[in-house]
Order: sequence, then C-alpha cells, then structure tokens
Amino acid sequence: MRIPAPHGHLEADLKPAEGDARGAAIVCHPHPQHGGTMHTKAVFRTAQALAEVGFDVLRFNFRGVGTSTGSYGGGQGEEEDLRAALDWQEGHTPDVPVLLGGFSFGARVALTVGVSDSRARALLGLGLPLAMYDFGFLNGAQKPVLLVQGEDDEYGDGVALRSLVDRFSGTIDVQAISGADHYFNNRFEELKSVVKEYFTCGAGAAPFRQPAST
Repeated sequence: MRIPAPHGHLEADLKPAEGDARGAAIVCHPHPQHGGTMHTKAVFRTAQALAEVGFDVLRFNFRGVGTSTGSYGGGQGEEEDLRAALDWQEGHTPDVPVLLGGFSFGARVALTVGVSDSRARALLGLGLPLAMYDFGFLNGAQKPVLLVQGEDDEYGDGVALRSLVDRFSGTIDVQAISGADHYFNNRFEELKSVVKEYFTCGAGAAPFRQPAST
C-alpha cells in the first residue's frame, strides 16, 4: 500500500490486530543509510507483538527506501514522513488512540515526534543509539514511554540507558534484555514479551482499550 507524502508516497504495510482492535500503532525502522527498512527483524517482530495484543500496526519505509519516493532527509525529513503516516492513520481510523514506536534511528524519529504530537498516546523506543543522538528531549515526558535496550547494546547498553533516564522526570520505563545486542539477535521472543506485557498490564495499557479476556 501507499501513503501520500509531501515528496510523493511512502511504501507501507498494515497488519490488522488479532481480535478486536484496542488502538493503532506505527513502528519506524532503523537508519535508511545503514540498511534499515520496515522489514528489519526487530521492527517486524515488534509489529507482531503489538498485533497479538490488539493493535492495528502500520510499518512504512522512510523516503528513499524500497519504493518510497524521495531521498534521505537527515532525520527531519523522516520526522515529516512519520507525520504523514500519522495523518493517514488519523484519516483511516479517526478517534483511535495511537502508539508511536521505532527501533534505533527509528526510535529517535518516533520519540521526537511523539513527545509533542497529541495524537500519540504512548511511546515505544527500541535499541536507542545513545552514542549517536541526544535523547534529553524525553525529560519530562507526559505520556507512557517504554524504552527497551539490549544489556550488551554496542551503541549504549542497559546501564547507560538507566543512568540517563534516572536523571529525567516523567513517565518512562526502562527494560533491559540480558544478553541482547543492538539488534536483539536471538532475543526476539524476550523483546516481544516485554512489549506485550507493558501494553497490556503495564503503564502503557492505560491509554488504550483493555484487551479481551482469554
């Protein structure tokens, strides 16, 4: 499918929720210039997890990736792409609460847009590249935020992320996955479990409809 964007369109995929939808989610992929696409494993597995707990999940390729038009926008262009995806989501399912998330560079984009856009009711960041970007803008976040980091992430491990967030105010939860690297290789089931629990039983559940009893 295609989503209209200022430069043309974004290649996208919508994964419907399993059962009744509790909300919508948009998950952003890692850096376009380092092989990141909407099919990156951590992005795909996270989309699976969210669909399994009742979210309609949208993934899309940033400008210049896959069949998306345009070219790499240095971060600001990709934030514009995410806002275009949010506009599409709002038109597709109006009045549905939205979760914004992303992996690595995609986490930087999603969190940057999400802290200020009122349409985003909760935020999810995976594998934050702490060595590459400043995440100080999360200080004082006024909506539920889940940050999931590999304990052995080569761009900023779990200890570094906890140390950073400990200095922040707001509603931020950090979960570090033992033995996981930046890409969560061989730890995807643990990643899915953490995401599912937070958005069904944790602070991230509150903005969305409660999941159906099983």
